[in-house]
Parts: sequence; C-alpha cells; structure tokens
Amino acid sequence: MTKKLHPYIASGIIALALSSCAVPKVNDIKKPLEIPVENSTELNTATSTQSISLNEFFADPHLQKLFEDVVKANPDFQIAQQRLEIANSYLQRSKMALLPSLEVGAIVSGDHYGKYTIDGIGNRETNLSPTLSAKEKINENFSPNYWLGAKSSWEIDAWGKLRNQKQAAQKRYMASAEGIRLLQVELFTNIAQLYYQLVTLDKKLTIYQENLKLQQRAYEIVKAQREVGKVTELAVQQFKAQNNNILAELEYIKAEIVSTEQAIATLTGKYGTQVERSTTLLPTQVNVLNQELDVNNIIHSRPDVMANFLVLEATHADAKAARAAFYPRINVDATLGLNTFNAEMLFKPSSLAAQLLGGFMVPIFNKGQLKHEFNIATKEQEIAFLTYQKSVTTAFNELQSVLKQMKIFEEVLKIKSEEVAALDKGIIVSNDLYITGYANYMELINSQKSKLQAELDRLQFQHENTQNNILLFKALGGKL
Repeated sequence: MTKKLHPYIASGIIALALSSCAVPKVNDIKKPLEIPVENSTELNTATSTQSISLNEFFADPHLQKLFEDVVKANPDFQIAQQRLEIANSYLQRSKMALLPSLEVGAIVSGDHYGKYTIDGIGNRETNLSPTLSAKEKINENFSPNYWLGAKSSWEIDAWGKLRNQKQAAQKRYMASAEGIRLLQVELFTNIAQLYYQLVTLDKKLTIYQENLKLQQRAYEIVKAQREVGKVTELAVQQFKAQNNNILAELEYIKAEIVSTEQAIATLTGKYGTQVERSTTLLPTQVNVLNQELDVNNIIHSRPDVMANFLVLEATHADAKAARAAFYPRINVDATLGLNTFNAEMLFKPSSLAAQLLGGFMVPIFNKGQLKHEFNIATKEQEIAFLTYQKSVTTAFNELQSVLKQMKIFEEVLKIKSEEVAALDKGIIVSNDLYITGYANYMELINSQKSKLQAELDRLQFQHENTQNNILLFKALGGKL
C-alpha cells in the first residue's frame, strides 16, 4: 500500500517548487577587452621580464630613506592599514556565520495568573492530583520559572548564501590589501616627484648663480668702457637690469625650495624640516626600456587593476548571495539545560530538559524586496566591471605613453646638450668680439640670455625625463 505524504510536507514541497521557478539568474563575470598587442608596436610583449628591485630603480640613498619614513609615519598609509583591519574583521565575521551560534546563560521569570484564566485553573487542577508530591506542586499565587543551560541556532547554508557572503568579504579584504599596495606606490611616486623637484630647483639655482657671475663680469667690463667713453649709460643700465632679474629669480627659486620641502614633510608625517638630497636627477631606466615586457601580465598585476578585479568578483558573489535568498531558509535550533519551577530541584537530574526545532521558511510576500536587492547587486556588478575595464584601459595607455616618451626624451636631451655646448663657446666668442669692438653690448646680452635659456630648457627636459621615469615605476605597478 502506497503511503501518502503528510499534507504539510506536501505543501512545503509545492511552495519550494513555486519559489524556485521565480529565482533570477546571476550574470557571469565579464572579461575586459583584449589588449591590442598589434597596435602597441612601441611595446615589447614577450613573456619574460627581468625583475628590478625598488632600490635598484631609485638608487639615491636619501630618497630611499624618505620611502622608509613615508611608510612608517604617513597618516594616509596608517589609515589605510586600519581599513584593512576592518576588512579583515568583516571577513572573519562572515566565516563565523557558517557556524552554529551557541549561547550559555540563565533565565529567571515569574508569572501570576488570574483565578479565571486557563493557566490559573490548570495550575489548581494540577495541584489536586493525588500523584504529586509537595515539591511537584505549583505555587498558584506566583509561578516561578528557572532555566540554566545552553541555546544553539544554525542556519543550514543549503543554497550557498552564507558561503557567497564569505567569498565577497574575502575578495574585498584582498582588494583592501591591493589598495594598501596602490597607496604605497602612490606615496612613493609623490615623494620621488617632490624629491627630484628639489634636486631640479637646486640645479636651477646653480645655473642662475653661474649666469649671474657671467653677467657681473660683463657688467664690470661695460662700466669700465663707459668710463672711457666707449659705451653709453644705457648699456650699463641694461646689464644692471639683467643682473637684477637674475637676483629676483634666485629668491623665487629659494621660495619654491621651501614650499617643496614642506610638502615632503607633510607626506612623511613630520613638521617642516630640511630635506637631505643629492645633486643627481634620476637617469633613464635603460635596463627597463631594453628588456622584454610581458605587458598583459604587468597590467593585470598592477594594484589598481587587481583591486578593481577583486571588487568585481566580490560583487558577483554578492549577486549569488542575493539570488540564494529566494530559496527557503532552513534553521535548526536546539536548547539543553535545567528547567524547573522549584528552585530546590534546579540541579536535580529530573530537571534536565532539551528541545530540538527545525525550521523551513519559504519567502512569499517579501519577494518584491528580494527582487530589488538582487537588482541592486546585479547593477553593482556591472558598475564594478566598467570600473575594472576602465582601469585596464588606463593602465595600458599609461605604460605605452611612458615608454614612448622615454625614447623621445633621450633624443631631445642629446640635442639640448649639443645646443648648450655650442652656446658656451658662443659666450667666449661674444666676450672677445665685444672687447675688440666687433660686437655691441646687445649681442653680448643676447648671447648670455640664449645660454641661460638653453641651460634652463635642458634642465627642464632632464626634469621631465626624471618625472617620466618615476611614472614608469607607477605604470609598472611598483612591482619591479
């Protein structure tokens, strides 16, 4: 004879089947656009890249000391580390959600029932039973209840909701760790840029000081010639004005040096102080330029790209957890303890009580809320993908731009160095011609101006080349 299902069980199965039909589908994680290797002829795309250490890339010991300072004392870096700890706490909390909860405690309560209530009448009727001893009778005026034991509750993760929530927390923790690495790269980049800005200002100061000496010598020559009537007062005033212009520039450069030192002090978490520095700008990283680069690996291992990808994976897990909420929730609750209305009997074996309760709850009327939550999770996943795609595109273009400019700056610096050398000779020639009367004072002034401008231009290109090399460190993700 075939047994029939209990009507409640049959109803639960039917409700589960109807609920499952309305569960939406989670979108797969999209892949970013393929890196256009065929359009990146300026980049080598082989699979081998020689590793370069941070101290090899930035060999200046004074700059290396600043790197150490910024990691130890920068407030933003310390804040990011605290946020990483918060993300780790979220991760540990999500792991604990998979385990049963356990509470141990005691409950004491008391009830007074009215004479004409079901409980009041029931207690009186119970006490009339001849089989009850004095300890088993209930106090009819005030009925106490004592409980001492443990309670446990466990949500069975049959549909993966809690597992996906744990995975989302894990991915966000990993993204926070990449965020720490990204911030470190940003701080190192900023410190290096400011440091070499100081070195550039020092060199600029030296150029103006040397040109001031040239100007002062020419000024003395012109003054001597005025005394003998070879030139007019106009020539003397022209040279004096030129000297004053250089003196003003020198003071302005000193102000820029102070401002840059203060910016470095702020990044390293210190009060204003003088920054020790060398006299050499960062040379072109020819060893990086000449080696074969695995562009695809470099881009996808950058901390900004990695962090965005991990956030994308986290939002995908969020969507799967939101989908699992459409399925029935299965709970198991249990209690075990000592329970009695007579305090004298609380620790007797006969007061031991236990309860086991299973729950099977199907969402029906809150489906609208679940649908909106799933829709939000789906859109968050799409936003995360677009952010990830943007970071991949940005990373590729940054790396391509930096490597192309490295070659251009190398060529420009050769040309500017030749120009400065030619103008150095021109200064000597113009001085000789002026003294012998074959050149006027305006030609002398112009030759000195041209030399000064050429030296400043060369220094500017050297500075820009240095900054571009610093950006190479950032474009490589600091993973040298």
